[in-house]
Amino acid sequence: MRRVQRREFIKLAGLGAVGTALSPRPGKALPSDFQALEKSSTRKPNIIFILSDDHAPEAIGAYDLRLSAFCREQNVTPNLDRLATQGALFQHSFCGNSVCSPSRATILTGLHSHANGVRKLDQEVRSGLWKFPMAFRTAGYQSAVFGKWHLGRTPTETDYWCISPGQGRYLNPVFESPTGAVSSPGHTVDVVTDLALKWLEKRDPAKPFLLMVYQKPPHRNWIPPERYAHYLEAATVPEPATLFDDYANRGSPLKLQKLTIAKEITLPGDLKIWPEKPLETIPEMYRARNEEFRRVKPQGAALVRWKYQMFMKDYLRCVKSVDDSVGRLTDYLEQQHLADNTVVIYASDQGFYLGEHGWFDKRWIFEESIHMPFIIRWPGVIEPGNRPDAMIQNIDYALTFVEIAGGTVPPDLHGRSFLPVLCGKTPADWRTSVYYRYYDPGCGVAQHNGVRTKDYTLVHYFEANEWDLFDLKNDPQQMHSVYADPAKAGVVQELKMELERLRQQYGEQDAMPYPPEKLASSKAEQKSKPGKTTDGGNK
Repeated sequence: MRRVQRREFIKLAGLGAVGTALSPRPGKALPSDFQALEKSSTRKPNIIFILSDDHAPEAIGAYDLRLSAFCREQNVTPNLDRLATQGALFQHSFCGNSVCSPSRATILTGLHSHANGVRKLDQEVRSGLWKFPMAFRTAGYQSAVFGKWHLGRTPTETDYWCISPGQGRYLNPVFESPTGAVSSPGHTVDVVTDLALKWLEKRDPAKPFLLMVYQKPPHRNWIPPERYAHYLEAATVPEPATLFDDYANRGSPLKLQKLTIAKEITLPGDLKIWPEKPLETIPEMYRARNEEFRRVKPQGAALVRWKYQMFMKDYLRCVKSVDDSVGRLTDYLEQQHLADNTVVIYASDQGFYLGEHGWFDKRWIFEESIHMPFIIRWPGVIEPGNRPDAMIQNIDYALTFVEIAGGTVPPDLHGRSFLPVLCGKTPADWRTSVYYRYYDPGCGVAQHNGVRTKDYTLVHYFEANEWDLFDLKNDPQQMHSVYADPAKAGVVQELKMELERLRQQYGEQDAMPYPPEKLASSKAEQKSKPGKTTDGGNK
């Protein structure tokens, strides 16, 4: 596919002559004919990219998802909600491998996991690959990254970096930097934000900047700052309808996973419950829940519900702390008169299960895991309150960031810049499907791949050699596979062919348990089946 550079895109869109960067007219929203992108300044836009860890979009008030109304009522994400009203909120942003390190590598390189070398946690990006900060350096930007990197010794390619080793610590974090260890007392969100703001103060004001702020929360084990120790204490977080899912009518790997709140969330490590410890030795912020646990002594389903409430409250408290950071950064831009020429982007490295199907964590191709938040504000260019319906993926982030900055990218990346989508002109040939591949069965989730379209998710479990098909319009919670339904035989055939097409497009070389030559016969095979089986017809 020929890659259209930004200057050419502007010409094709009929925008006329521009300077060396798309420089928005301060305070002017973009009309439908793109006139706000006409040459008005030669200033390149600054970019702040805020990336959190495991933040499900449903835990953002601005999204219209399961917990969004609760988040609005409890004021969990006021700064993110405001950012969404000032810019664009993407409703369909997806990852291609729902694990922290792989997603971060994809964001950095514009390549899927098999091409960038990071298939599992704690791996490093393959040596010699292009990374998007390189293009910013070439384009004259100064750049820095602070916080949770989680890509081993992969070079950041930024002018300055201050990153945590591995997962990093919630409290009193220690970071690595070009000049040695950097440590500071306090909660990681506040420390990372302080460091980022100090760098902004010391930067060269004559140059545009790329600032990446990578926060650890709301990653497990969900330790909020003390100021939120009792936040939401009196609230009741709504339970998902699927909290007690029995995994019937779907592939057998779903029954074998190790993500359940019932079994895998631990009392001491995750929920800070120590039944044997004297209460006076337990930190004050956790004492009330320990007293409640000893008083209630929940068992069975009641214990699952109790654990869900404790987990969710800590998770949302961590989200609240990230939202504070977003507010501090955007406030700084306003105070320093930088807001009009700074693009602010918020995303997470993947989604997260917040009790759906009885789960926490991510990894699966299913909706709560694959769905990433993506909010972007660009005054004068992005129309406020825009909610694009186009399907974007984390392979697209690098190309979009670089095009915003007026840089160039290599010709062989997997993603595509969605700058036209931001400007209200979604190309007619924009993608209608996304590719997914998960590699690490050692974490309790079976290896699988699949394809997600607007209406369906098709998934193939490698070791079990089973398939599931979910009708997202009629079964948005993905509770019943229709793979064996004769009426869906045509859909199955089309999606298998699309899955193979995407594998070929991206150069995926894994041995396929279903040889391509057999795909053509799958429609006939489906029609020959007598009907649905008790296991959902997944074999």
